[in-house]
This record gives sequence, C-alpha cells and structure tokens, in this order.
Amino acid sequence: MQTHPKKRIEIVVEYPALRRLLDRLDRSQVTGYTVIPALAGRGHDGPWSSEGLAGDAGRMMMVICITDPARLDPVLEEVYAVVARHIGIVTISDVQVIRSDHF
Repeated sequence: MQTHPKKRIEIVVEYPALRRLLDRLDRSQVTGYTVIPALAGRGHDGPWSSEGLAGDAGRMMMVICITDPARLDPVLEEVYAVVARHIGIVTISDVQVIRSDHF
C-alpha cells in the first residue's frame, strides 16, 4: 500500500490557551486536529497532576495534528505565538499516512 510523508505536531498547552491555539491552527489552514486532556506528567519542574484542581488554570491539554511538510513552518509560527507566553511543549515527528488528501 502506498503511503505519503507528513509531519505530526503534538502540542501540550495550558487549558486557558487552548481556544487561542485552535484559532491559530484554523488560521494556518490545518485540516484537522484532535484534543486530548493531559492528566499528569513530569517536566523539568518535576511531576504535575490535574487531580484535585478546582479551576481550569492548571489543566493541560494535548493537541495533535498532521500537516503537509510544506505547511510546517507557517503552522509552527502560529503555534509559537501562543505557547511562547504559556506553559507548553511542541514536538514534531515524521509520519506516513495512507490518505494523503486528508492532510
């Protein structure tokens, strides 16, 4: 089966910044994304957990999207405009997809 090279972008960001991030992804013409709650983790400041939080301020969300390699830099510029001011990480990896026209 033929596969097609794409870029997978994973963004972990504070919940209060999520709407701005999704707006930026829409603006950069990302064709789709998935949002998943990040319940706990460990970073350079040590372990963290959303357990017991009363508000949204400490909640973290993961956004996953796949884009064409030619669109990567414009998408990352939009993403960076949000995560530069908030807690968050961005990773990029090479992936193969079987339905190229979806991305």
